[in-house]
Amino acid sequence: MSSDPLSSGAPTAELVRALATRGQTVATAESLTAGLLSAAIAGIPGASAVLRGGFVVYATDLKHRLTGVSEDLLSTVGPVAAATAEQLAVGARTRCDATWGCGLTGVAGPDSQDGHPVGTVFLGVSSPWHTEVIRLQLPGDRWTIRIAATHIAVRELLRCVRAEPAG
Repeated sequence: MSSDPLSSGAPTAELVRALATRGQTVATAESLTAGLLSAAIAGIPGASAVLRGGFVVYATDLKHRLTGVSEDLLSTVGPVAAATAEQLAVGARTRCDATWGCGLTGVAGPDSQDGHPVGTVFLGVSSPWHTEVIRLQLPGDRWTIRIAATHIAVRELLRCVRAEPAG
C-alpha cells in the first residue's frame, strides 16, 4: 500500500493493467468521494490509456444535469440510494464513452442524511454487459469513510473487470 492516502496502492495498479490489457476504459461519477477515485486511478502510470474522465456531482442537481440521473428518481428516493448509484455508474460510462462506469454516493457525516446513517455508501459499477450496486456501511470520520469507499471501489471495479469478457 502506498503512503499516499488517496492511492489504493497495488489494486489500483492492477486495475489499470487489467483495463489496458483488455483495451477497456473507465469513467467515474462521484458524489461522496468528490473525485478521489479518479485521482487514485490517475496516480498510476499508464492511467491515460484507461481513464476517460469523471464527474464530481456533489450537488444533487448536477447528478441529473451532468450524468443523467432521473429527476424523478432523485425526488423520490433521493441522492443517497442504490438506484442513484446505478444511474451514476451508467451515466459516467455512457457520457464518457467508456467501457466501465463507477458511481459513488453516500453519507460521510457528521450528520445522517435523508434517514441514512453516517457511513452509508452506495457503489455502482456498470459495463455494457451488466450493472450492479452494493451497499456499504463504513465506520469512521468523513475522511476515513471517503478513503475507504475509494479503496473498495477500486477493488470492486477490478473484480468486475476480471469477471467480464475481454475485448
